[in-house]
Amino acid sequence: MKYQIWAAALLTIMTPTPAQAALDVAAMWNFSEPAQSEARFRAALATATGDDALILQTQIARSWGLRRDFVRAREVLAQVQLQLAAAGPEAQVRHALEWGRTWASARHAPELQSEDARQQARTAFTQALTIARQAKLDALAIDAVHMLAFVDTAPADQLKWAREALALALASTQPAAQRWEASIRNNLGYALHQLGRHAEALVEFEQAVRLRQQAPEGAEKAARIRVARWMVAWTLRSLKRESEALALQLQLEADNDAAGAPDAYVFEELETLYRSQGDEARALHYAQRRAALPK
Repeated sequence: MKYQIWAAALLTIMTPTPAQAALDVAAMWNFSEPAQSEARFRAALATATGDDALILQTQIARSWGLRRDFVRAREVLAQVQLQLAAAGPEAQVRHALEWGRTWASARHAPELQSEDARQQARTAFTQALTIARQAKLDALAIDAVHMLAFVDTAPADQLKWAREALALALASTQPAAQRWEASIRNNLGYALHQLGRHAEALVEFEQAVRLRQQAPEGAEKAARIRVARWMVAWTLRSLKRESEALALQLQLEADNDAAGAPDAYVFEELETLYRSQGDEARALHYAQRRAALPK
């Protein structure tokens, strides 16, 4: 289902910059345009030295991973690895994170994940977590924990990793780590939903909405709020609170249309809700809207 995948992907690609880092990697990213981001990193790399140069190269590798060219990403990271012995902890952590992401991430189809690939990823993410904890790079430690949920994909394991990530975020005094909370709440809610614990999931999704609404203004804020609200509506339907789910999905339809971003999964939910009410005409309307969207 797209919305949990989209939210997980957001979490995967948003690695906040630690508070003490001089290089603002996050400001250079446009995750919907990884090639454009790569160009920014290469421009900065032209004058970068030391750890900054290594960190920029890890992000260039990440841009290739987002384009699903994992072989090329590993080639970049292999060059970075030759210089890691004298590097500081942030460069080491970012290298380990990106190496792990070339083996397991939201960009990998779960059915194509081999046991060897999972083990490669687990080793890299565990190494990243160990170094990040020691260096008090809280945001990167959280990133490593949440990436382990792409290795251990059973709902119970995902719940475990989400809880560990949330504990790190709530205990941290670093703003970059604290900004992870909304995404972690989403992942926690999704794991609970998968386990059939829908009432508990709803609490987490509603908290994620509040956190998204409180976030600073930014280009993706409105879209992230809509994703969080979709998760709430989806869970309301699972709780048989269909009238509330319908009202929220209709509002999401209007908001998406106003933003020029009609969404197939909102239409799918509306189709399901109207069909459960026996309103086949409205269900057909949303099936047609969904079918008309570009693939």
